[in-house]
Amino acid sequence: MTDATDPPGRPRGAARSGPATARAVNVLAPNASPMTLDGTNTWILSEPGSDRAAVVDPGPLDEGHLSAVVGEAERAGKRVVLTLLTHGHPDHAEGAARFAEMTRSPVRALDPALRLGEEGLVAGEGIRVGGLELRVVPTPGHTADSLSFHIPADRAVLTGDTVLGRGTTVVAHPDGRLGDYLDSLRRLRSLTVDDGVETVLPGHGPVLEDARGALEYYLAHRAGRLAQVETAVEEGLHDPGEVVARVYADVDRSLWPAAELSVRAQLEYLREHGLV
Repeated sequence: MTDATDPPGRPRGAARSGPATARAVNVLAPNASPMTLDGTNTWILSEPGSDRAAVVDPGPLDEGHLSAVVGEAERAGKRVVLTLLTHGHPDHAEGAARFAEMTRSPVRALDPALRLGEEGLVAGEGIRVGGLELRVVPTPGHTADSLSFHIPADRAVLTGDTVLGRGTTVVAHPDGRLGDYLDSLRRLRSLTVDDGVETVLPGHGPVLEDARGALEYYLAHRAGRLAQVETAVEEGLHDPGEVVARVYADVDRSLWPAAELSVRAQLEYLREHGLV
């Protein structure tokens, strides 16, 4: 879910179905739109040589797409034994119940309402599937329930909507909070420094091969937007719609409703920190 046009110097390629790393294969959902870029990236994760796989974000309730995910796993000689969700937005999670039915796999998520099975997900938890090791990274901000998944063996992190392959993401106020989001970006950046993460597997858009650069860009972008919003308020603009028209004038108007969510989150952040 984007709130900005493609900035200079960032990847402009389209997401493609197929292998992204040694342990991650993307199956692109057919739900392209201004808000979802090329469509939702559904990720099949498995250890090379294993016959078991986990799927992250089955995507929309689209029978053809869900069948394509199952088929891709089966062609590789793998059986889906676990479904994971980065967050509960429909473009990522709507198809989860049907997919669980098709694969007879439990669904694990942070939000209890999204789970099918008894186990949820816990920050820092390690998940093992047929030799594959994942680590749960809490990344709230886009939504309160947003998670990322660190794949240590691939030096990769799967980010859902926290970091996209093109453009930037919306902080979905009131569920999403800017302070949480900034903390999440710093947490992901620390993975690039402390754990050697090099690759971002996003929820939308192409794979990013420079994880640290992407996260530093995101942090700088957020700081710049926040300064613009603060300036707009100081100049007398208080209605979120008016602030959007000023600050996001360079963004396609079809994205202004999403940008307004981010502006509301920014205004709340500024008030909480006594800056306006």
